[in-house]
Amino acid sequence: MIDLRAGFRAIFALAITLALSLPATAAQNAPNAPRPRTAEPQVDVNLVLAVDASGSVSEDRFELQKRGYAAAFRNPKVLTAIRNGNYGAISVSMVQWTGPTLHVVVVPWMTVRDQASALALANAIDAAPRRIFGGGTSLSGAIDYGVIMLTASPTTATRQVIDISGDGSNNIGRPAEQARDEAVKLGIRINGLPILTVEPDLDAYYRQFVVGGPGAFVIPARNYDQFADAILRKLIAEISAIAPATRLAAR
Repeated sequence: MIDLRAGFRAIFALAITLALSLPATAAQNAPNAPRPRTAEPQVDVNLVLAVDASGSVSEDRFELQKRGYAAAFRNPKVLTAIRNGNYGAISVSMVQWTGPTLHVVVVPWMTVRDQASALALANAIDAAPRRIFGGGTSLSGAIDYGVIMLTASPTTATRQVIDISGDGSNNIGRPAEQARDEAVKLGIRINGLPILTVEPDLDAYYRQFVVGGPGAFVIPARNYDQFADAILRKLIAEISAIAPATRLAAR
């Protein structure tokens, strides 16, 4: 004979279980329900490498710039500096710049934390073709675009840095110091690597109008042949959060 009471008890227990589970399920599926935030990866530095591609930079000179950056990230000293950071990682992107609105990102954001990722970044820099061949020299435009890039970075960093290399002073667009001052107010540091081949006193111009923020510095390269050595010292200083303005620039 079928025990109807036992069957009713089982059905009742199942109904109670389903009822208790419905509020949680409904909340999870509600269109306005808050969703868990995905934490952004944390790094020590978000670094924009802004490379001059203006008309004064010949193809040979441009290649020397590019090779200098690539060689630096293959150097074990740079990787040691990265590993010594609090998070042991940095994020890097490279942009070519000329006029106020002429900017091309040639290396998207890449995180470097070990030898494999450092080599991957160096190879990406090596493989990046020149995309701009003129349009004036707008250091202010390069700074403004660097701010946009840092705002869009996929990683959270302790320090935000724009690293500008170039061989000329600002000759188009708004004054470089206006862009510099606005970036500094946002907590961004701007370091400079002026190449003195065309303008022998460009390092003084960079110090007065381009670099800014706590610990900002200038490391000049007397010519394009010295660029690789200068960028190596500059990257180590940036990653290590030291300020070698007088010490390294005087070497």
